[in-house]
Amino acid sequence: MIVDPPCCLLTFWHLIQPFDAWLITHINQDWSTPFLDTVLPFMRETLTWVPLYLFLLLFVTTNFGIKGWWWVMGVVLCAAVSDLISSQLIKPFIMRTRPCQDDIMGPQLRFFINYCPRSSSFTSSHATNHFAQATFFYATLRPVIGKWANLFFVWAFIIAYTQVYVGVHYPFDVFCGALLGIGIGLVLSKLFHKRIGMLTVS
Repeated sequence: MIVDPPCCLLTFWHLIQPFDAWLITHINQDWSTPFLDTVLPFMRETLTWVPLYLFLLLFVTTNFGIKGWWWVMGVVLCAAVSDLISSQLIKPFIMRTRPCQDDIMGPQLRFFINYCPRSSSFTSSHATNHFAQATFFYATLRPVIGKWANLFFVWAFIIAYTQVYVGVHYPFDVFCGALLGIGIGLVLSKLFHKRIGMLTVS
């Protein structure tokens, strides 16, 4: 059930709308290229990243024994918690029209996907989920893979940026989703280290 937002939230959206509209227009149009038009829509699809998830699954279960399987459970929990908080708790109570559904913004944007979700634009669940996972990956794997762990944040940023590029989220929705995801990832990674311990080669 979607609850009507209080008047203070409506005022807040009106205040940030000019900047959000300016930035999404630049990202969607002025900063676009034929290459990004072709590639970025695939970046938001889960199937695109199946090889990455399979590689990480094999890497941790092969090298870290039982801790590796606990790590996999941690990733699943991270995805579940981030989706629950963003999609089930925040979106029904903080309703913001997506740019692709907005009567004013919609006609000004280019779209690269076949549908525009009717759920609330705030927060971006893609940003929340992937930044939560990226933070968990970074915090738990950095002692093992070093600076390569920074690439997880590049991965999450590309997916979050794509949500704006294709016109389904405003930048503020993605920014807040990313902050929320980082917080979730930090909490769960600390819980993992406390309960399971640091990953070490068995």
